[in-house]
Amino acid sequence: MPIATNFKSVYSKEWEINFTQCTPNGYLKYTDLCNILQLTAAAHSEMGGISFSDMQLHHQAWVLSRMRVEIAQMPKWKDTVTVKTWINSLENSRSVRALEVYVNNVKLVGCETFWAVFNTESRRPEALALPYDHFKLFPEMKATEIPFSKINIKADKEMVFERTVVLSDLDIVNHVNNVKYLEWCLDFADEKIILKQQIKSFEMNFLKELNLKDQVEVHENINKSTLIFSITKEEKTCFALQLELKP
Repeated sequence: MPIATNFKSVYSKEWEINFTQCTPNGYLKYTDLCNILQLTAAAHSEMGGISFSDMQLHHQAWVLSRMRVEIAQMPKWKDTVTVKTWINSLENSRSVRALEVYVNNVKLVGCETFWAVFNTESRRPEALALPYDHFKLFPEMKATEIPFSKINIKADKEMVFERTVVLSDLDIVNHVNNVKYLEWCLDFADEKIILKQQIKSFEMNFLKELNLKDQVEVHENINKSTLIFSITKEEKTCFALQLELKP
């Protein structure tokens, strides 16, 4: 698609939180928060002419590599949230994008994401084939207090679940959707942590893609203030999640 006539380098989109997106306490699910963030990023990319459809002309797609989310408070049922996004850096095959979530002009969530350009035929990273000079970059405008990082997976982890990747886990890029990894892990967290809104931040590292019928294991390591989950295939780590809890 051509660049939208109303394209801006800082983009905002409103979403109304419906009951299907909420946990029993009435607050937005962490997985649906991630969906909203990514859909906002996708809408901005579409306005700027670097959407999935545009990139597929060159057999390319954006894939998420790292994501950090810092939470002051989660939105709740019937809230109208405004998600604001901009790009910190974009060069060759890599991009850092910032996102913020507001309700009534109060910032509730900050997010920093790291994306890579991925060839959907070779399944390898490569330089973006489309022009992007019209995007103004904002390297100093940070959405989180701490940038994303490499998660240190503990050696004394415990295997808590085994599963086989099924069709409903896959997305349009034909691999497990990144929100599914988060869902798998949170299903094995103590429900009190979620229902009592004890998560201060969470961070995800996406290391290797998973495909249909892959056999995976979910591992967990817990201490007083941090939970670390990892997902492995044939003893190789494909994903890591770190939850930082409120005191």
